[in-house]
Amino acid sequence: MTTTTAPFGRLMTAMITPMTSDGAVDYDGAARLAAYLTDDMRSEGLVVNGTTGEAPTTTDEEKARLVKVVRETVGDRATVIAGVGTNITAHSVELARQAEKAGAHGLLVVTPYYNKPAQDALLAHFSAIADATGLPAIIYDIPSRTGTAVASDTLIRLAEHPRIVAVKDAKGDLAASSYVLAHTDLAYYSGDDPMNLPLWSVGGVGCISVTAHVVGMRIAAMLEAFTSGRNAEAGSLHRSMLPVNVGLFRNQAAVLTKAALELLGLPGGGVRGPLLPASDAERRRLAEDLTAGGVKLPENGAAR
Repeated sequence: MTTTTAPFGRLMTAMITPMTSDGAVDYDGAARLAAYLTDDMRSEGLVVNGTTGEAPTTTDEEKARLVKVVRETVGDRATVIAGVGTNITAHSVELARQAEKAGAHGLLVVTPYYNKPAQDALLAHFSAIADATGLPAIIYDIPSRTGTAVASDTLIRLAEHPRIVAVKDAKGDLAASSYVLAHTDLAYYSGDDPMNLPLWSVGGVGCISVTAHVVGMRIAAMLEAFTSGRNAEAGSLHRSMLPVNVGLFRNQAAVLTKAALELLGLPGGGVRGPLLPASDAERRRLAEDLTAGGVKLPENGAAR
């Protein structure tokens, strides 16, 4: 499904970081999961060290090794995008250079969180990171987490940078996204699964998805239906996944996605503090959500 307008592929998964029972990164599990997402769930790209990958609680060394392991696993079958955004410009630059050395195909750079920089400071921050390597970069705009939205005019100015090529859009403002799409060549990826189809309808090229861990094949089918003009089919597929979208976000996505993977017999493991693993009640509710969304748990057959 890769096209020239989707520089990293159309369906990308925001991959969790599997961990062992003692809280160490499970690199073998990461390799198995990367292969599953690529070969079984049809992901064309994998984003590692992002929010769902618990980047705030993994070390720089762990981040580099994860990029290397995932890249070696998927080879040329998928792109590997490394999350490198922090709220320190110099640290983000260091992580970007580290990711390039580890073999990443591109960078995901989230808006600095907590310190709430002004728009001219955001422009300088993102530009410094894009200047640091030869890799293409995706701006991650998610004000609900970071406390700061990237203004449309700032995104338009950032689009002038030759290596800033895309936006992971989790702003939930289709009017703002439409405005930037009308004034730039930035590739827009949905970063909020319930908004995948709506964003594509105004010019988005794909998604960086959490729910692709469990319904990737269906998201791929929705993309194919939409791009082929089968809008009723795309809408039906979109609605069929709504319970999954709800279920994986009743708590933090990393928590419940790992719980879902456990239910499916796939690598997941625990989470690092301040997150806590899903409770028994949350797991029961999650199983109900997944079933309502058409995900077949192992006792009923393979997941789809």
